[in-house]
Amino acid sequence: MAGSFITVRAYGSGEVNRMLGRLIHAGQNLEPAFAEIGEYLIESTQERFKLEVAPNGELWAPLAPETLARKGGDDRILQQSGIMRDTLNYQIAGKTLTFGSNQEYAPTPQFGREDDGIPARPFIGLTTGPWNDADEIIAILQDHLLDAID
Repeated sequence: MAGSFITVRAYGSGEVNRMLGRLIHAGQNLEPAFAEIGEYLIESTQERFKLEVAPNGELWAPLAPETLARKGGDDRILQQSGIMRDTLNYQIAGKTLTFGSNQEYAPTPQFGREDDGIPARPFIGLTTGPWNDADEIIAILQDHLLDAID
């Protein structure tokens, strides 16, 4: 066959192979990247609490008149005590990052409770639209891998 060729093998010696080894190791050790992603998700979700907006960009359903009366006119949604917003957390186990709230009542706003007339006000999830959480997560993962070859 005419032309010029170079062969790069995954195993052997040389700088290319050492770099490939570092990339493989970084891809298998995602804990540092997952920790950064977890911290990012906490910040992103807390920002959505301030804006009272779901991950898909829709505003949360307004409070019912009886809820407003019970709260003395305080119209902030899901922020009366701030406990749920302030206790967002993540866990890393192997190649899995789990993010959410450990509060017992967290499923009620996330999914709603139709029998009690409580609408869903999702707060956990990846933001879409103008500021996209997936883009930031990809950037964090790319940085993690790039750090391995520097």
